[in-house]
Amino acid sequence: RLWLEYISSVKNTNITHRHSCVSLTLHAHERVSLYCLAVKNKNGKKRGQLNNYLIPMAPRRSGITLAAAAATATVLSSASATPSVTVHVVPHTHDDVGWLKTVDQYYAGQNNSIQHAYVHMIIDTVIADLAKNSNRTFTYVEQAFFQRWWRQQNDETRDLTRKLVKNGQLSFTNGGWCMHDEAAAHYVDMIDQTTLGHKFLMEEFGFAPKTGWQLDPFGHSASQAALLSAEVGFTGLFFGRIDYQDLQRRRENKEAEFIWRASPSLGAAAQVFSGLTGEYGGNYGPPSGFTWEDRSNDETIQDDPSLMDYNVKSRVDDFVQAALSLANETRGSNVMFTMGSDFQWENAHEWFYNVDKIIQHVNEDGRIQALYSTPEMYVDAKAKEQSVKWPLKEDDFFPYADGAHQFWTGYFTS
Repeated sequence: RLWLEYISSVKNTNITHRHSCVSLTLHAHERVSLYCLAVKNKNGKKRGQLNNYLIPMAPRRSGITLAAAAATATVLSSASATPSVTVHVVPHTHDDVGWLKTVDQYYAGQNNSIQHAYVHMIIDTVIADLAKNSNRTFTYVEQAFFQRWWRQQNDETRDLTRKLVKNGQLSFTNGGWCMHDEAAAHYVDMIDQTTLGHKFLMEEFGFAPKTGWQLDPFGHSASQAALLSAEVGFTGLFFGRIDYQDLQRRRENKEAEFIWRASPSLGAAAQVFSGLTGEYGGNYGPPSGFTWEDRSNDETIQDDPSLMDYNVKSRVDDFVQAALSLANETRGSNVMFTMGSDFQWENAHEWFYNVDKIIQHVNEDGRIQALYSTPEMYVDAKAKEQSVKWPLKEDDFFPYADGAHQFWTGYFTS
C-alpha cells in the first residue's frame, strides 16, 4: 500500500486512531494528504515535506455557511428583470468500471450486443472538441479508463490534454480508479483505489481533485463524507441516490444541498458541502429532453429561421423551466445541470454543438444565465453566496430504498 510504505519511511511519527482510520496527527492548515495524513515530530512541530505519494490540498474552509434554522422556501419567479438563477452546465460521463461487460470491452467498444459503450471514443471526441472552443468544459471521473486511453496517446495528444487541464477545460472529479461502492467496500480499499488515481493525476498534470462525485453508489456512508471527502481536502461532494422518503422531504423543504457533518468525533472539522445531482430525482443525468446522444430522440436545437421546425423559443422555455424547478428545491441562485449519464458523449461533437446553442440562446433570452462549468466551479459559486444558510446533515444515508419495500441492503450477498 502506498500510504503504508510512506508511514514506514517516516521517523518519530505520532500515529493515532481516528474514526477507524490509522492516520498521522493533522494540523489545522496542513491540508497535504490524500488520506488524512500530516506529519509532526514529538514536540508537535512540522517535520518536513511529504513525498509525492501525498498530494497538496487547499484548506477545506469554503465559506459555505450552516443554517441555524430552516429557511422559508421562496418560489423563484421567471419574471425578474435580472437573471434569477445561474445554471452551471457540467458535461460529464459516468463510465462503470465493469458492469455488464469487462472493463476492456467497455473501453474498446466490444460486445455491444450486451450494452453499447465505447469509452475510447468518448475520451477521443471530448478532447478533440474541447480544443475547438475555449469556453467548453468537461469533467471526467474513472481513471481505470482514462489511464488506458493515456497510455495509447502520442506526445502531441498528451500535450494538448495537459493544456486543456491547465486552462480548466478538462477537469477531474473524484479522481479514483473507479467510483467505489460505499456499502460493502472496506475503507482501506477505498483509500487505496483513490490514491492510485490521484497519484497519476498529480504526476501527469499537477492536478488534485477538489470535489467528490459519488453519483451511482446505492446509499452513502459517513466514512465517505468525512474520511474521503472533507479529510481529503474536497470542498464539495455530490451524489444521486438517497432513500426515496428522504429525497421527497428534501425536495419539499429546499434541502437538496446541505452541509454534511458525518463524523461525531471530528464534528465541524470534517464537514463538507454536499448536494444531489440530476433533477434531484435519484439520478445524475441531464434535465428531461436535453440528452443529445446518437441514440437519443430528444429535440436538437434548430436555430436557423430559414429552415422548418425552428425551435429556439420552445427549447429555451424548457431549459428555463427546468432551472427554476431545480432552484425551488435548493437554496441560493446557482444550480447545476449534470449533462451526461452512463457511457454517454461517445459523439462529443453532437453534444457540444447543442450545448453551445442552448447556452447562447438562454443567455440571449435573459430570464436566467447559463455557462459551462465544473463541479469545482459550482462549489466556488455556492461558497460566494454568503447570505445563504444551509441545512445540516449528520450520520449517513443508509439503508437505501428507492421505493416502498425496495431496500438495497444485503444485495452483495444475495
